[in-house]
Amino acid sequence: MNKSSERGDLLLDVKGLKIQGFSDEKWHDIIKGIDLKLHRGEIMGLIGESGAGKSTLGLAAMGYTQPGCRITEGNILFDGADLAGLSDVQKKKFWGNRMTYVAQSAAASFNPAHRLILQTTASTIRSGAKSKDQAYSDAMDLYKELNLPDPQNIGDRYPHQVSGGQLQRVMTAMAMSPRPDLIVFDEPTTALDVTTQVEVLSAMRKIVEKFNTAAIYITHDLAVVAQMADYIKVLRYGKEVEEAPTRKMLSSPKEEYTKSLWSVRSLEKQEQQKGESVLSLKSIDAAYGSAKVLFDVNIEVAKGTTVAVVGESGSGKSTTARVITGLLPQSSGIISFDGEELPKALKDRTKEQKRRIQMIYQMADTAMNPRQTVGEIIGRPLQFYLDMNGAEKRKRTLELLEMIELNGDFMQRLPSELSGGQKQRICIARALAANPDFIICDEVTSALDQIVQEGILKLLLRLQKDLGLTYLFITHDISTVKAISDQVVVMNQGSVVEQGQKTDVFQPPHPAYTELLLSSVPEMDPDWLTNLNAARQVD
Repeated sequence: MNKSSERGDLLLDVKGLKIQGFSDEKWHDIIKGIDLKLHRGEIMGLIGESGAGKSTLGLAAMGYTQPGCRITEGNILFDGADLAGLSDVQKKKFWGNRMTYVAQSAAASFNPAHRLILQTTASTIRSGAKSKDQAYSDAMDLYKELNLPDPQNIGDRYPHQVSGGQLQRVMTAMAMSPRPDLIVFDEPTTALDVTTQVEVLSAMRKIVEKFNTAAIYITHDLAVVAQMADYIKVLRYGKEVEEAPTRKMLSSPKEEYTKSLWSVRSLEKQEQQKGESVLSLKSIDAAYGSAKVLFDVNIEVAKGTTVAVVGESGSGKSTTARVITGLLPQSSGIISFDGEELPKALKDRTKEQKRRIQMIYQMADTAMNPRQTVGEIIGRPLQFYLDMNGAEKRKRTLELLEMIELNGDFMQRLPSELSGGQKQRICIARALAANPDFIICDEVTSALDQIVQEGILKLLLRLQKDLGLTYLFITHDISTVKAISDQVVVMNQGSVVEQGQKTDVFQPPHPAYTELLLSSVPEMDPDWLTNLNAARQVD
């Protein structure tokens, strides 16, 4: 990308935009006077930590405000029309036609009851831009452009019949179907593993370039935005920090806040050597029904260390965690914890065995009961495992909140009143409430921005040191592996490909699959994706 010297006609001109949101029975400023210019064929990257206003600004560029928000000042000029002054009826003539949106979670954006081809073409057919036959034929061409398998027939599948990466590309085809002038990509690769992310980024970039479409790319991943954007705008607390062409922004950011974003990626743990084993998996096989999903898995985890389990989606990482916890009984093999063989099924384990192994889940939103307060969420394991009640339980809950660097003011809050990072901290406190020896962290930072990620990783490292905890850390983010782990286990298609000390695993030569994973980690270089694709075509 980075075509900053060849600017097309001005398409979008946002001037002095101010947006407010309603909460706590009053209006609060969310976007505080932002300007944004986007020319045809350009991609503007919006970055910043959670709460910066990235998604609010991206949606506002389409003239859309989320429920509970309002535009109070400014203009949104799209090809000469001021969207800020139009009614929703008038704006709907643009939405799904000249402007489209690609959401973070493709799985949540598709109707599970309809085939992909029908959903890909719905807005194009409804607008009358193409007949059904023309739209279907065009959708198949888009599937091919996006490197989807069997492009002539994949549209006949339902959303659950394709992978996450494939569904994200189908959503991009849906957005491109009406040939919009503007696409807003809102964190479209956040939940994808590195190998899938490379495929999706390459496909998105190719299709935007081919049709000279303007785009806004919202992300918290600096290396990703470096591959996609011609310009980068940094936001914080609803204000612009700075804006510059991508290469200039990466090489010489002006503001200290921007420099702090760049430095977040440098966190790296000094690894510990392997000691006495606390968890042992020996010759583990597992299956979902008749489909075998784990094959002869052998893993050793030493006390007080962190073992990172890495691999792309479907490699068996989370399935291994389910087997360890007893949620999915293994079909063969032995799991030993602290020298004692664990029963296969969770229901057959003692309360003490359950207490000592806890789990923190990827999606804090769905891992907590939305109707329970923070005090109730943390208090339940205190009562269940340790028989605490009343003043004793309240005192311990306050201590746990202090451990995760929150205070007693959070006791009465509901999950909906917390930020993403705060929610994940509460899930950490809930796991700690059981006073465990071993915690499984399943992609606990993948949905968080890089500054919040750093805070969570530093918290986990401090807790490990203070409490002597042992972690099994499941992730697809190699930067996270470097920051948190002592040993690394690489999995592919249900088998362990490689394992050992972190420095040994990251030291070449690598097995082919490990090499693929490591080479797919985006770098802070605008030419990285172009060079990678060129190298792989040669190979």
